Amino acid sequence: MANKLIVATVFFLAVGNTSFAEAEKNIDWNTETLSGDWGGIRSDLYNRGFSLEFSHKSDVMTNLSGGIKQGTAWMGYADAKIEIDMEKLLGLDATTAYVLYHGELGGKFDRDYVGSFLSVNNIEVGTNTAQFQHAWVKRNFFDNNFSVLAGLYAADSEFYVTETSSVFTQTPYGAANDWGQSKPPIYPVGALAIRAKYVSPKQDYYLQGAVTDAVPGNPNHPHGTHIKLGDGTFSIVELGYTPQAGKHSTASGQQDDSDEGNTSLKKLAVGYWRYSTPADDQDPTNLDASGNPVRHPNQGAYFLAERTLLAEEGDPSQGLSGFVRFGVANKDVYRVDWTGNVGMHYRGLIAERDDDIAAIGVTVSHASAIYQRINASLSSETGVEATYRAQVKKWLALQPTLQHILHPNMDPSAKDAWVFGVRIETAF
Repeated sequence: MANKLIVATVFFLAVGNTSFAEAEKNIDWNTETLSGDWGGIRSDLYNRGFSLEFSHKSDVMTNLSGGIKQGTAWMGYADAKIEIDMEKLLGLDATTAYVLYHGELGGKFDRDYVGSFLSVNNIEVGTNTAQFQHAWVKRNFFDNNFSVLAGLYAADSEFYVTETSSVFTQTPYGAANDWGQSKPPIYPVGALAIRAKYVSPKQDYYLQGAVTDAVPGNPNHPHGTHIKLGDGTFSIVELGYTPQAGKHSTASGQQDDSDEGNTSLKKLAVGYWRYSTPADDQDPTNLDASGNPVRHPNQGAYFLAERTLLAEEGDPSQGLSGFVRFGVANKDVYRVDWTGNVGMHYRGLIAERDDDIAAIGVTVSHASAIYQRINASLSSETGVEATYRAQVKKWLALQPTLQHILHPNMDPSAKDAWVFGVRIETAF
């Protein structure tokens, strides 16, 4: 039912207005996408207010040693994104609609071959299906310094995010495991939500918060898009500092954006999340006077920082960037009471390969004392990933990855795993 309602809404918006508006920017569809401009149809739709994006990822992963067993699996991901400028389409000032529909295919590589806690592949999902992850409308106010978003929404699109870490194929460089283990509205499932965000006039501070349905989708019906209310709410808030690095006034009073050779802070943020409903103690023997499991606040917090470590002369978008993220969750409720990851990436490391990215990252997941005691587990699992994303064409990227997982799943009987994989990413 939810699928039909969302599709019907998008269709209505698409055909409800046919007036033209000037494009705000020029996009060379024939260069940036495999399928091109569709004989001018894509540019025509863009001028009407519709920006269409389609992408596909294919991952082939091999467990070389350790983990559960050696072997190879293929996983696929495809999505369709529609962003609608409602001012162009319907005359609604500073309003945007957005829809993301995606689907997954293939095997369960981490589940069947590695058995890690962190999950070595970020497009592997529990159930292969196709569903809407986002379907929302956003309105900006006060010269775009304040915005309100409502609809189907995945919180990891804006919260606990660093751009530098997004290149990795392991899962915790997106939604970190300290948060992700609570099953919040993150990839692959969104939830009904309201999100508000304030950005300071100088664009250097922001405060954002969201309230969503506590349980995204319907766990009893994992196929397709479902909305099931009545399970409480999930709330998250994040305060961030994003200085406009390298900007200084010239003699003419204009802003100079160059940052050549300089180091600069890109982002600094702290966040806090909480569910309205308490969670059971993870120790089944810890009962209250009535014989029911003791309940605890279901909450966590995190910190992240990201900075430019070295900017190349002539093009400050190229160079070395680094990040660090650290998050905690209630030790009485969750297996992992804290996780941390740190890493670096270099854009344009090789001459004439300006859009390629070389990166290395390390993630540590620490098991809570309660989990260690009742499961006789090790204290932590550590994942290392080294990867190189080669931008072969504007629309095609090839990305090999080498990973080492120490103490998979904190299981003392599991051998350390070595994993090699290749991702092919295409923009259609």
